[in-house]
Amino acid sequence: MTDIIFESWSKTLEVALLTIISFVTLFVFIRISGKRTLAKFNAFDFVVTITLGSVLAYMMLGQVNLAEGTVVLFIIIAMQLLFAKLSRRSHVMDKLLNASPKLLFYQGLYLHDNMEKEMVSKDEIVSAIRQRGLADISKVLAVVIEPNGEMSIIEGSKDGGSSTLHQLEKAVQDAS
Repeated sequence: MTDIIFESWSKTLEVALLTIISFVTLFVFIRISGKRTLAKFNAFDFVVTITLGSVLAYMMLGQVNLAEGTVVLFIIIAMQLLFAKLSRRSHVMDKLLNASPKLLFYQGLYLHDNMEKEMVSKDEIVSAIRQRGLADISKVLAVVIEPNGEMSIIEGSKDGGSSTLHQLEKAVQDAS
């Protein structure tokens, strides 16, 4: 009966170590698999949601005791806060931990290298344009895949105002 609340310090430390390793492993797999896997989640939201849900399920089913489950939940939340803080304080860490938007279509051209990296087909881009209610692709200035996996459709501007694509346009010019 005492195992329900606490088994041993060595077991609790073992679970803590496994939690850190599992969290980092899952995070790396999500980052490697690309933005499409996240589908409206950022990497933190996705990893935290999955891991918290799994831990809670094990705790509810009594497959881990309360002390171990609490340690796991604490570590997951602490790591999320640590990653968020590192990301805010360091441009290098932000770039490492968070995805950045990428142009997939620009000024009438499909950017095949970016499409391949993000695992997006021409049909998916055209579908996103249709979902935006646009029938004429020539009116589309750009299609951007955002960090959460959504595609943003930017129509061409007639007034030459400031562009939300400044950084992405620069990347395309540098690649040319």
